[in-house]
Amino acid sequence: MRKNLQRTILALAMAMGGGSLASAQQQVSFAMLEPGAMPARPMVSVAQPAKTPEAHTRHRFWDRENSVLFASNAAFSAADFVVTRDNLRGGGQELNPVTRVFSGSTAGLALNFAGENAGVVGLSYFFHKRGHHNLERAVSMVNIGASAAAVSFGLAHR
Repeated sequence: MRKNLQRTILALAMAMGGGSLASAQQQVSFAMLEPGAMPARPMVSVAQPAKTPEAHTRHRFWDRENSVLFASNAAFSAADFVVTRDNLRGGGQELNPVTRVFSGSTAGLALNFAGENAGVVGLSYFFHKRGHHNLERAVSMVNIGASAAAVSFGLAHR
């Protein structure tokens, strides 16, 4: 009996409180429908691009650092050419599939390494013009590393 009384009181309280809650919700939703109730806001906010400091990132393309990198690149490429040519003359095999196409003659091999240097300078200039100055220098550094590895490998496997 006591449980039934508790359930009845609980149901009565919910009915009384629930009714006022529903009417309060209805009043709030009607207020939202009136014009000017909520200020108009865009769904998406426009982000402004970040401004990078240009003063210390801009430089001339043929500055001292690039000149040293390009000269080092040419020196390592020339060393790679000499080692590769000597290995091929001694019966060795070219492992680079791109260079293998040009390895039939000394002139073709020289053309390959000259084109490689021109490609490095061209790609560095492309990155320079688009403001990617770290990539501009990284192209030379990666090619220097690859040429140094090729020279080391060629000398080790004579």
